[in-house]
Amino acid sequence: MSVAVVTDSTAYLPGELTDKYGIEVVPLYVVLAGHSGCEGRDVRAADVARVLAQRGQRVSTSRPTPGDFVAAYRRCLDAGADRVVSVHLSSELSGTWAAACSAASQIGEHIVSVVDSRSAGMGIGFAVLAAARAAAAGADLGTVDRVARRTAEETRTYFVVDTLEHLRRGGRIGSAAAILGSALAVKPVLHVENGRVVPLEKVRTSTRALHRLVQHAVAAAGDLPVSVAVHHLAAPERAERLAVDLRDALPGVQELHVSELGAAIGAHVGPGAVGVVVAPASEHQMRQAADGGASAG
Repeated sequence: MSVAVVTDSTAYLPGELTDKYGIEVVPLYVVLAGHSGCEGRDVRAADVARVLAQRGQRVSTSRPTPGDFVAAYRRCLDAGADRVVSVHLSSELSGTWAAACSAASQIGEHIVSVVDSRSAGMGIGFAVLAAARAAAAGADLGTVDRVARRTAEETRTYFVVDTLEHLRRGGRIGSAAAILGSALAVKPVLHVENGRVVPLEKVRTSTRALHRLVQHAVAAAGDLPVSVAVHHLAAPERAERLAVDLRDALPGVQELHVSELGAAIGAHVGPGAVGVVVAPASEHQMRQAADGGASAG
């Protein structure tokens, strides 16, 4: 049996990797100026950053419909797959996972397995990549599903935002934490824990915040080979500086991706956000490294 892998647009996977592994991506919807569009196609990160930079402007998001997922699963099956593993944005942050589960029940739960990544961004993306690499190697449904779940569980996500207000407005963080961060004029370092966005610590400057992101990434990696992603919204120079520091601090990094957050997550973190995702290297990458030829693909 062949297994197809599906995810949603908040995984922010590099396009060359979705193409290489035939990963189906279902977009979330983003509402700007009263008009709804698909993330990445109709609404881009720059659009969100521009609107949020205007005082009093808001951006909202909504999940894909179950019908969107049904269509995606049928495309995979029509293309020759026998089974589907569908990996998605944390159910604590979005109804995307629930919509995928509803669609899976219509197709057949013995055919489609839906995974709650309990994460976002490349916290989802690395689980998707590990699953796709396992599927490409001929793994069955159960194995691909387990690889996705294990990778998601072992992945760590840390990020810094310029303000907690966007997270508060979207209901992704408590009002008390947002008010405290704003009142003290600090740079909050946050992480994703049990599928939720949780404050981790507060620092005084952006430079110190980036340094702490590197330190948390090093602690998460330990002595193991890892995959790393750096995300940002309208902060490319900070992201590139963080990527350089991570390469220096993590000699065991097998792949490192730098990408701008898309509209759906960008709407909740706001311009200036920078984050790092650390995932265990996949078995595919470990074999490549053992052969002396580790690469990003």
